[in-house]
Amino acid sequence: MPGFVDQAQLHARAGDGGAGAVSWRREAHVSRGGPDGGDGGHGGDVWLVASVNESSLLGFRDHPYRRAGNGGHGSGARRHGPRGKDLDVPVPVGTVVRQRDGAVVCDLDREGSRCLVAEGGQGGRGNARFLSNRRRAPAFAEQGEKGQELWFDMELKLMADVALVGFPNAGKSTLISTVSAAKPKVADYPFTTLEPHLGVVRVGGVRDGSEFVMADIPGLVEGAAGGKGLGHRFLRHIERARVLVVLLDLAAPGVGGEAPSSQLRVLLAELGSYRPELLERPRLVVGSKDDVAADAESVCDLTISASTRAGVSELLGRLATLVTRARAEAAMATSGEVVIHRPAPEGVAVQKAGAGAWVVLGRDAERAVAFSDLEDAGAQAEAVRRLRRLGVDRALARAGARDGDEVTVGAMTFTWGEEV
Repeated sequence: MPGFVDQAQLHARAGDGGAGAVSWRREAHVSRGGPDGGDGGHGGDVWLVASVNESSLLGFRDHPYRRAGNGGHGSGARRHGPRGKDLDVPVPVGTVVRQRDGAVVCDLDREGSRCLVAEGGQGGRGNARFLSNRRRAPAFAEQGEKGQELWFDMELKLMADVALVGFPNAGKSTLISTVSAAKPKVADYPFTTLEPHLGVVRVGGVRDGSEFVMADIPGLVEGAAGGKGLGHRFLRHIERARVLVVLLDLAAPGVGGEAPSSQLRVLLAELGSYRPELLERPRLVVGSKDDVAADAESVCDLTISASTRAGVSELLGRLATLVTRARAEAAMATSGEVVIHRPAPEGVAVQKAGAGAWVVLGRDAERAVAFSDLEDAGAQAEAVRRLRRLGVDRALARAGARDGDEVTVGAMTFTWGEEV
């Protein structure tokens, strides 16, 4: 898996909404035609979409920026602007998206799952939309809303059926290269593998066989759960595996390494320290390098030699059974429907900006005052009506605003008082 990247950043910029138009119907033989300004189009959204065609976050390492299209402006004769084009950004299945403070936004752990990471701005309404019995000639329209612009942290947790867990140089890479087409680097020194590798393993015939994905996880050392030896980077790729293979180096005692029982104790302790639920996963304890074993101690469910293929067929058969059973249990627990993640509505918040000064925050409040001409009395009256409907007057009163205080909402600043 050349160029494998499992951590990256994303800068999502949604499209801006188009502005509504201020226009008047002007035709021969039509007197007092009235307002006919069209609405602006909504800006495009930015979506992350889980895809099996993506294998890493490499595409975000040097270019994290993704932008959707802007909405078009409205025009006369009630012509509405076109909607901006949404942007679907494919990411690998198993991608976790977090805000910069670490809060999880979504976990795209299923093919086709979607997450809205930046919402396009709403298009502004034209002056034709503000015609009423009281307001016969509205000379204002809404401005288009700015699209959201946000930074996110992304990390990839591999989606594999089987994860190989073991000390450095335990034979994990040799095993996966033997049973699949994966070609990780194989050498006789520790930490040869510095990034995970995936391989598809076929068991049985074309018609009656089965396939599963095996992951070669870089070697763990004692203290990995605390971050030693890049432990956190490696351990997260084990989290989603259905079955664990704990690979013990049977030749290690002969070259100054630890005995198999000691290896097993350390590896299970690290898995439990990182995620206690990992100890409840189906697992096989497998002794590797059986052909050059230096220790007859048996703590293994079975022993293999990847170089001579001794015991490999039995191992694959047992893994296929465990994977099939785990898949069936997972299928019963999930509905199979595509998951769509949308952010919760923000609401309205009031913050004190100083002595006698307040700021009202929230997209709904800013949207309520986004007019082309806030000097127009009709636009001001409409803005106040919208703010009251949102409960801004009650929120200011609860926060302690008094008559004469200055209140800012978006581009509008007014004096707070009973008449507002």
